Amino acid sequence: MRSGRSLGRPFGWLWGAYATSALGTWLAFGAFPLIAVQVLHAGPAEVAALSSAGAAVGAAVAVPLGPWVEFRRKRPVMVSMDLVRCAVLLTVPAAFALGVLGFMQLLLVSVVVAAADITFRAASGAYLKTLLPTEDLLVANARFESTAWTTTIVGPPLGGAAIGLLGPVATVAADAVSYLLSALGIRATGGPEPQPERREAPRMRARDLLDGWRYLLADATLRRLFFNTALFNGLVMAAQPLLAVLMLGRLGFAPWQYGLAFAVPSIGGLLGAQLARPLVTRFGQHRVLTVAGTLRAIWPVGLAFVGPGTGGLLLVMGVELGLIFCCGVFNPVHATYRLERTATDRVARTLSAWAVTAKGTTALLTAGWGVLGVLLGPRTAIGLAGVLLLATPLLLPHRAAALPSEPEPAPEPAPGRT
Repeated sequence: MRSGRSLGRPFGWLWGAYATSALGTWLAFGAFPLIAVQVLHAGPAEVAALSSAGAAVGAAVAVPLGPWVEFRRKRPVMVSMDLVRCAVLLTVPAAFALGVLGFMQLLLVSVVVAAADITFRAASGAYLKTLLPTEDLLVANARFESTAWTTTIVGPPLGGAAIGLLGPVATVAADAVSYLLSALGIRATGGPEPQPERREAPRMRARDLLDGWRYLLADATLRRLFFNTALFNGLVMAAQPLLAVLMLGRLGFAPWQYGLAFAVPSIGGLLGAQLARPLVTRFGQHRVLTVAGTLRAIWPVGLAFVGPGTGGLLLVMGVELGLIFCCGVFNPVHATYRLERTATDRVARTLSAWAVTAKGTTALLTAGWGVLGVLLGPRTAIGLAGVLLLATPLLLPHRAAALPSEPEPAPEPAPGRT
């Protein structure tokens, strides 16, 4: 399992497509709220609705798409979702140029992008499992994780410069182009893709919409991991707006300091992703999963103690560095573990249900913590989220479980594999 070896030309194109779209997403990070405030003169309630309601409604729209994706070839679905995201994002600069851009259009675009994102992720996970043998999945997921943190470091500063020079609408156009390039990269992977088995029923039934959740909840190991990640991610994200209010408002940090506090620690995610495979090789998958999953939960409570000045900035950077490093180790191991435990003919439905729940939980907790921030104050609400996060390791799988057996075909050999 040498991390530097080639995983084949098709994976190379898939990896390049992912990097391109991830960079585009981070270039446009925060563009919609800026457009809402600077162009449409929206108030705080509208900006909050754009961030939370768009994701929540998009997750609801994506519910029937998981079963739909399961019985179709995944590569055309991925290309289609990229093209949908490209097309709908391009309506924003087009409407702006014509002087007809409105808040409802931004909200609808955010809903469609959220639904397409969930569908794409479900299809890409299922496609990756058929593209590579099991022993290469961790290497592949570690490369995706490294790329995600690299684009997190590079994208926002470039996007901020582009917004300063050209305005936020330009970064939305760049994001749209990145999805077009991603679609072209996925098309270039080539090679055969197994045809999924056709469902016996001629049309989708209402009960089919819950297949992914039924599968997750029936597997004791996946069930614990499912609840752990949904609660952990939701609580971490729920505290972020309050931390922004605390740092940019009461503590008087400049916007560039706030951005620096989160950009620099992203290096920890890159380092963690690079170490994930060697750690699994030495200590085993389950031990790395549980230790990294436990360690990542101890950091966020420290954000409740942030103060003004250089000391406060260094505290935030230190906490975020520790948190992001642990997440960088945990995420690729978790993604691989989840793929290995999920039957090939259930991957798309399972990943879709997982993503829908994650987005819905994050939206709900973010809204709830906004209320707590008003009632208790930002610092107390941040501390409460940190204390609750300390309990999330209790939901991690306690012991390694044998992988479920399934009759599945061997992956197609990848052309150009070395």
